[in-house]
Amino acid sequence: MLSKLRYPILLVHGMGFRDYKHICYWGRIPKTLEQMGCRVFFGNQDSNADIETNGHHLAQRINKIIEETGAEKVNIIAHSKGGLDSRYAISIFGAGDKVASLTTISTPHHGSKTVDKLIKLPKFLIKFGCFCADCWFRILGDKNPNTYNSINSFTTTAASRFNEKVIDYEGIYYQSYAFVMKKPSSDAFMWLTNMVVNKIEGENDGLLAPDAVKWGVFKGIYRGVDNRGISHCDEVDMRRRPLSKDPAKGVSDIVDVYKDIVLGLKKIGL
Repeated sequence: MLSKLRYPILLVHGMGFRDYKHICYWGRIPKTLEQMGCRVFFGNQDSNADIETNGHHLAQRINKIIEETGAEKVNIIAHSKGGLDSRYAISIFGAGDKVASLTTISTPHHGSKTVDKLIKLPKFLIKFGCFCADCWFRILGDKNPNTYNSINSFTTTAASRFNEKVIDYEGIYYQSYAFVMKKPSSDAFMWLTNMVVNKIEGENDGLLAPDAVKWGVFKGIYRGVDNRGISHCDEVDMRRRPLSKDPAKGVSDIVDVYKDIVLGLKKIGL
């Protein structure tokens, strides 16, 4: 059964990745949504630019999508920092009247207590690491990488200032989702960060705890159906396959979460 939405979907990636044609950040998700009758577009913003730079880009991107499709608005689904970039585009760069909804997947709306502690490391070490990251992402295609500013925007203090400045736009439906791993060994890429964040903030997806990502209508914490749980990488289908073969009640395939998002938006006329 087709579940065509009223408005196109704009997928906005998080930090550390780009929207490549042949190596998609979103795995099987775009194709799944297209099979449901959705028109799917990508943010194409820089990997590691700061929120202001990416927010400006996304505002322009939204205008182009509306011009191309003739649609009045778009539905944004954003992962991680992409949610902050999107909020900035909406509230600061004038895209608010062109957005019907913003769904955020593990976006650090309230910052990270873990980053609060890590940012206290010697500044020269942090800046050197960020400089190396910027060099790498320029090679990959970023025009204005600014890893240092991006990381600093994840502190709880910066998040508080951000939320005071970037006010939700009236008429837009905001909703958010949280995910958690059940054990460090659940994800080879996230095992260490999961342990660190767990010690400081409790259960998490390898980067963020649920309390950090709640915004608008909070849709709950997704844990998966088995002992693996769902990591920050799993949230965007990095492995390109179901999380579990277990048909039990719960999330066995991350694409099902995105199907539910579409069905929910369709139900409220978006």
